[in-house]
Amino acid sequence: MSDTVRRAAEILKRGGLVAFPTETVYGLGADAANAAAIERLYAVKRRPADHPVIVHFANAEQAFAWARELPEAARTLAATFWPGPLTLILKRSAKAADFVTGGQDTVGLRVPGHPVAHALLEAFGGGIAAPSANRFGRISPTTAAHVRADLGEDVDCVLEGGASEIGIESTIVDLSTGRALLLRPGAIGRAALEAVLGEAVVEKAAGGAAPRHSGGLERHYAPRTPARLVASHALDRAIEQARGTLAVLAFSRPDARVRVWRRMPREPSAYAQTLYAALRELDAAGCDVILIESPPDAPEWTAVNDRLRRACTPA
Repeated sequence: MSDTVRRAAEILKRGGLVAFPTETVYGLGADAANAAAIERLYAVKRRPADHPVIVHFANAEQAFAWARELPEAARTLAATFWPGPLTLILKRSAKAADFVTGGQDTVGLRVPGHPVAHALLEAFGGGIAAPSANRFGRISPTTAAHVRADLGEDVDCVLEGGASEIGIESTIVDLSTGRALLLRPGAIGRAALEAVLGEAVVEKAAGGAAPRHSGGLERHYAPRTPARLVASHALDRAIEQARGTLAVLAFSRPDARVRVWRRMPREPSAYAQTLYAALRELDAAGCDVILIESPPDAPEWTAVNDRLRRACTPA
């Protein structure tokens, strides 16, 4: 374990904030049992007080101590996907206070797979509450440089860990009601969850009842520049009719009418891994509008399409 990680763990124990890499995105960490630390985390994030945070642990045993009920499905999913990009929503135990759960009777638990995150969690020895390390509602960070650009001196320590391998946030599954409910799609898809559980995983319907959770608002992951999703067949016309300067995120080759063009991979996981960095690049270009070519409407694109839809929802 490096001296940097030990120092970061000590900062957390003193109530400080530490940004650290996970395989999904970089998280802004605080001691999940320290009310003052969590209050500061919410203030730095500018996060609504009733919006819960996911708590991260070094192993499943520690994580499940924060749940008062442990369905067999939780054990099964944890055994298969932890450490990894999966968050489980369970009925909370006394360890999970209102300031972490947004006042709800449930708590989000995860065991991340990134080696730096694991080393930090081992050194800290408890739960680290860690939403994405950016201002609330904006584009999530996938490098340490993104964190520093967003949060500056508001964070006490930023641990380096390279670019996030997955690049979008964890899959969230609610198990608090006796059935598996997919609240947020991620790298672990619905089909993979169902294959492990041997039963159907229900997707949350628009407006349906479910715990409040990270990434659950209609507008999220959003650039400051207005962004719009455009079908592939309509992209040329949208470029022709657009007013002002344009930035475009697309599968096709650059167009001379567009000031900034970012060509994206056609493979879903590669697209996801580069998505937030690409959005940040286009957002920083100073254009009037960002046009985003819609990916295919296919199961393997579900998580990417979820992020793009929320990023393009008007404020």
